[in-house]
Amino acid sequence: MTNPVETAIEIRPFRIDIPQEELADLRRRIAATRWPERETVADGSQGVQLTTMQELVRYWGTEYDLRRFEARLNALPQFITEIDGLDIHFIHVKSPHENALPLIITHGWPGSVIEMLNVIGPLTDPTTHGGAAEDAFDVVVPSMPGYGFSGKPTTAGWDPVHIAQAWIALMRRLGYTRFVAQGGDWGAQITDVMGAKAPPELLGIHSNMPGTVPPDVSKALTSNVLGTGDPPPSGLSADEQRAYDQLSFLFTKGIGYALEMGLRPQTLYGLADSPAALAAWMLDHDARSYEDIARAFAGDPVDNLTRDEVLDNITLTWVTNTGVSSGRLYWENKLGFFDVKGVSVPAAVSVFPRELYQAPRSWTERAYPNLIYFNEVGTGNHFAAWQEPNLFTTEVRAAFRSLR
Repeated sequence: MTNPVETAIEIRPFRIDIPQEELADLRRRIAATRWPERETVADGSQGVQLTTMQELVRYWGTEYDLRRFEARLNALPQFITEIDGLDIHFIHVKSPHENALPLIITHGWPGSVIEMLNVIGPLTDPTTHGGAAEDAFDVVVPSMPGYGFSGKPTTAGWDPVHIAQAWIALMRRLGYTRFVAQGGDWGAQITDVMGAKAPPELLGIHSNMPGTVPPDVSKALTSNVLGTGDPPPSGLSADEQRAYDQLSFLFTKGIGYALEMGLRPQTLYGLADSPAALAAWMLDHDARSYEDIARAFAGDPVDNLTRDEVLDNITLTWVTNTGVSSGRLYWENKLGFFDVKGVSVPAAVSVFPRELYQAPRSWTERAYPNLIYFNEVGTGNHFAAWQEPNLFTTEVRAAFRSLR
C-alpha cells in the first residue's frame, strides 16, 4: 500500500501528448470563425483590430504548427507535484556548472511558461551563450494554478499569497536550501510576496515589474479607475509624474480585461468555446504589447515576439482550456498590483521602457529597503523575458551576482 505522505510529495516526470482529434477540432473551430465588422477608428483604441485578428486566424489555421509548443516543452525536463491538494506543473533544468544558483521564475497573464523558454538555456548554461560559468543558475519555471498543465483550483483561495507559499514549498521539496526568485506581471507580485515572507532560504528577488507605488499615489490612482477621483499628490518629481501618468492611463483606459476577470471571470465562456475569442482576449493585455504583437502579424516582429511565439502561448491555453481558470486569479487577488508589498530581502529591479509603468528610482528605493541592483534598460516591453531574452538574461545575471 502506498504511503499517503510519500504520495503527496511525489515528483512525477511529465510529458505532453495532445490527442490528434483535439488539434483537428481546434483547426475546424479556427476555420469556422465568424467575424464582426471592422472597428470604426484607424487605431487600436477600440480593441484588437480586425486586420490583426484575420491574419492571426489565417496563419494559425493554415501555416502554424499546432504541435510546435508541445515539442518545445517536451524538449525540457517537466514535472508534476502536488502542493496543498493541487497538481503543479513545472520545468526544472539543472545547470551543468558547479555551484549554480537555484532560481524560480514566475510568469504572468496572459502568459505561461512559454514566456521563459528562450531564457532557460542562457541562464542554466551561460558558457554556451556568451556568459561565464560563475553566472549559472538551476532554473525552475512553474505554471501557476489554473494555467497550462497545472491543476485548476476547484475551491477559492489560490491567490498570489497562497501561490508564493506554494513556490517556497516547491523549492524546498526540490532540496534547495538557498535560492533566488524572479517575476514579471503576476510573477512580480508573487515574487514580491515571497520577498515579504522572507523564508530563510530566499537570498533575494528580481523584478521587471516592481511594486513601488506609495500608498498616497495608489489611493489617487485607484480612485480614478473610471476617470474621476482624487488629483495626484503634489510634489512629484519628473520621473514620479511620468510613472503616475503611465499608471493613470492604465487605470482609466487599459484594464478593462482585469476588471472583467476580477469581477466576473466565469462569464467569459467564449474563451473556452472560440479560439478567435481566446486569441483576441489574450492579445489585448496592454497598448504597447499589443502594438508589438500586431506588428508580428503584419510581418514585422519586434525582436523575439514573433507570431509563432504568440501562437505557442495561445495554443497552450486552448488545449488546456485554461482561458477562464487563469482569469480567476484576478478575482482571487486582494493586493494592489503595483503597491509596495513589504519586501525585506535583497531586491533587484530592471526597468524596461515599454513596461506598464517605468518605476522611478526614488519609489523603488523606498519600496525595497535592501535594493542591491537598479537598472533602466533601453528596449523591451511588458513581456521582458519573452521579447528580449538576451537582455533579460543579462539583467538577471547582474541582479544576483552579489548574492552568490
